[in-house]
Amino acid sequence: MPAQQKKLIFCIAGVLSFACALGTAAAIGTQLWVRGTILCTTGALLVNATGPELHKFIGEIQYGLFSGQRVRQCGLGGRPFQFSFFPDLLRIIPASIHVSVILFCTVLIVFALVGAGFFMFNAFGSPYETLHGPVGLYLWNFIACSCGCLIMILFSSEVKIHHLSEKIANFKEGTFTFKTHSEQFANSFWTILVCSLVHFLNALLIRFAGFEFPFSKSKDSGTITGAVDLMY
Repeated sequence: MPAQQKKLIFCIAGVLSFACALGTAAAIGTQLWVRGTILCTTGALLVNATGPELHKFIGEIQYGLFSGQRVRQCGLGGRPFQFSFFPDLLRIIPASIHVSVILFCTVLIVFALVGAGFFMFNAFGSPYETLHGPVGLYLWNFIACSCGCLIMILFSSEVKIHHLSEKIANFKEGTFTFKTHSEQFANSFWTILVCSLVHFLNALLIRFAGFEFPFSKSKDSGTITGAVDLMY
């Protein structure tokens, strides 16, 4: 492939990696990871609410990695409540999983920026043969893509398996009991998925530029090298 086309491919991949780093950084600070509704089962059972009456006992909840908000509905109107994971909810959530999600988000940002820098270096500079060259490009994108997958797996398990929304909804509730009525992942979660797919796409762009993986020397070169070694 001509050098100009390779430069264009590296520039595109570098811009995509940089955009992923910015998108992940923005996603970490939002409350748009999970959105859902919560049902006040205690209040609904007290009045035997059914049909349209049940909507008076359905509140809303949304949260991210650091904070969130909920609106509790127990038949007397919505009452908003702001909460933060640190340090308020550490006693009721799987803290190790939650901290791991934040840690992998940080690693994803770092390696997305590293990958963007090396893509630009390979586009406008003279790439080295090791980590600055195609080996490094594959490595940085593989690490970033793996981190994105781990973030989605860990956060999904925290929400679905450990019932994170219900634990948050019942936080500091002594009388009423809440149950998750509906729950879906929001924009910030899908941003991580897009970033993982972008890094996988970058690996395909590297291959399209003409760099194969794994990098193995041909048998002829190995034979020549061995013959030279024998001469000495």
